Amino acid sequence: MAKLIALYKHPENKEAFDQHYFEVHGPLTAKIPGLQEMNVTKIVGSPMGGDGKYYLMCEMVYESQEAMQAGMRSLEGKASGKDLMSFAGDLVTLMIGEDVHADTTVR
Repeated sequence: MAKLIALYKHPENKEAFDQHYFEVHGPLTAKIPGLQEMNVTKIVGSPMGGDGKYYLMCEMVYESQEAMQAGMRSLEGKASGKDLMSFAGDLVTLMIGEDVHADTTVR
């Protein structure tokens, strides 16, 4: 399992950002071949108080790194990337991750 993780800093105009993200960018990204799951989290605060550094996080889950790379090279992946750079290029940090299953029990 591979994840493409996008972290967005606070935009100047949150209403305009949300409108574009949820009405344009999200639906465009959801069409990427091989994308199994897309989880969007709005960051509502920091344990230390205040807003924190980030505004939004999106985790895009693929079966493998190969599937993710193929999706990014597809027409839909390229369209999503172009849109991302047009509205949030200065706000976004992208990372690739893999799930790690630790043998821990929460009590």
